[in-house]
Amino acid sequence: MADAIRHRGPDDSGEWGDDQAGIALAHRRLSILDLSPEGHQPMTSPSGRYVIVFNGEVYNFGEIRSRVPGHRWRGHSDTEVMLAAIESWGLERAVREFVGMFAFALWDVYERELYLVRDRLGIKPLYYGRCGQHFLFGSELRALRAHPAFDDEIDRGALSLLMRHNYIPHPYSIYRRIQKLPPGTILRIRTATEQQEPRPFWSAREIAEAGSREEISQDPETAVEMLHELLREAVRLRMIADVPLGAFLSGGIDSSTVVALMQAQSTRPVRTFSIGFAETEYNEAPFAAQVASHLGTEHTELYVTAAEAQAVVPKLPEYFDEPFADSSQIPTFLVSALARQTVTISLSGDGGDELFAGYPRYTLAHQIWQTMNRFPRAARRGAAMALRSLSADAWNSIFKSTASVMPDRIRRRRPGEQMHRLAALLCTSSAEAVYHRLISHWDPAELVLDGDEPATALTDSARQANVANFTSRMMFLDLVSYLPDDILTKVDRASMAVSLEARVPLLDHRVVEFAWRVPMSLRIRDGKEKWLLRQVLFRYVPPELVERGKMGFGMPVGEWLRGALRDWAEALLERGRLAQQAFFDADVVRSAWQEHLSGKRNRQYELWDVLMFQAWLEHQGVTRTVPLEAVYV
Repeated sequence: MADAIRHRGPDDSGEWGDDQAGIALAHRRLSILDLSPEGHQPMTSPSGRYVIVFNGEVYNFGEIRSRVPGHRWRGHSDTEVMLAAIESWGLERAVREFVGMFAFALWDVYERELYLVRDRLGIKPLYYGRCGQHFLFGSELRALRAHPAFDDEIDRGALSLLMRHNYIPHPYSIYRRIQKLPPGTILRIRTATEQQEPRPFWSAREIAEAGSREEISQDPETAVEMLHELLREAVRLRMIADVPLGAFLSGGIDSSTVVALMQAQSTRPVRTFSIGFAETEYNEAPFAAQVASHLGTEHTELYVTAAEAQAVVPKLPEYFDEPFADSSQIPTFLVSALARQTVTISLSGDGGDELFAGYPRYTLAHQIWQTMNRFPRAARRGAAMALRSLSADAWNSIFKSTASVMPDRIRRRRPGEQMHRLAALLCTSSAEAVYHRLISHWDPAELVLDGDEPATALTDSARQANVANFTSRMMFLDLVSYLPDDILTKVDRASMAVSLEARVPLLDHRVVEFAWRVPMSLRIRDGKEKWLLRQVLFRYVPPELVERGKMGFGMPVGEWLRGALRDWAEALLERGRLAQQAFFDADVVRSAWQEHLSGKRNRQYELWDVLMFQAWLEHQGVTRTVPLEAVYV
């Protein structure tokens, strides 16, 4: 099982077991702190009571070390400090003191209890589940699959969620009997067959609700200074390492802020990395180079051809291990591979959009709901029926006939599709439903066979934060779903595939807690998203270097599917294969594929969801799942 995830820790390995208790722990190590054998895992506490296997970093281990009484230190790893803190204070108090990213398993030898713990924001992954009489856990599914008792039955409900969102939200995984441990929770296991529920030691919901009740009242300049100090400390802690480190730099607000704070606290030029593309609409490399030049970093950029980027696509199922369909996974892997050539750690700017209202869709959803809510639901339903009475092609023809007076940006967005999307939005009954519709790809009920869609934080009101502001509610949903299950999953798998540790200082939990106390007027101000974060950055970088529209980190997948990737996609979407596997309605998939190839509609996002699952199935050696005769009964 440990060898299956060697890429996550190529520097060392270790095993520990207790036959009488029926437990075994294994670890793969990426050496970051204390490169000596004293950092070896599994690690046992001095008293012999606890044994730990730990993935991640606890950045404030030095400060904790100074507060743990009467301990004789063997080395200077954070793992040793964690064990000492747990022995001195107990597990839950110790975990509350940890600042960092972590997923760990702790065995209590005395009580014969196993604890699984995941960090507050879900930066590091942790899967677990029962297969027969065995309880299995690991950092990636491939570790669990290596166990002979593993049950590989696919969860069609989780597949439905993948088709809707391009990722599988926790606690679900692609396998029925395997779950993801939710962020900020502890799971206690006493026997292999015991059923326990994870309990939170930190709650994003409580933080959001408390923050909305206790907003900071300081003037804007004081709020900027408070955020500045928090971010300086968060970045400083994440620069502690015994190996070379650098940072991803896109030239946007978030990554530029991280790099600026790194350079301000470094005695040498910080190493920065960016990827460039020939396609202008996807190329942020020139902006990154300008920021790097201004800050004086040691900057490396690599221009990647379309062929080089496309060559990554067949390898994605191996790199990501669980089906995952955010196409920005491609440039994220490429920039990770570039950084790994010279560093072992890279800081990343992820989290700024979710904390400081950086996504344009927040404003869009708010505007749509405000406008819709002025009209009775019956009137909205009637308008939706009218919009749907014409096909998307018919609407496109109508708009084409008025092309001379139609702005280019409207024509390019395929207005027929937008009319049908608007019709769907008009039928929604709440602000949250509008947002859910905006961030959905497929309606899984039309696509996945026998795929009942389970509840998630996005659909279960009991899991949502009780905050009055609609934008805050959208930000909360992203914080507990999109951020851990898409953004952080993407960064973790892409970086660890090349044995690179990615650190995310904007997601220091103290920054998160402060951000939720910031009034919306300081997050969106003067028409600018992330206003407060921008003011911190502007202390180091002039606004003209970073003030531009949000580009994202995408790829021209739609064009590739009509060109160089067409044969690859055609093989995965072949009608007979789809029918044999019996996961998708073959007619629906083929219709979408033909629409995309013909240019009638751009179905790249929906098709990428299906293709990433199909490619994953093929990587697992699954080409058919039911007898041929059963398909035609």
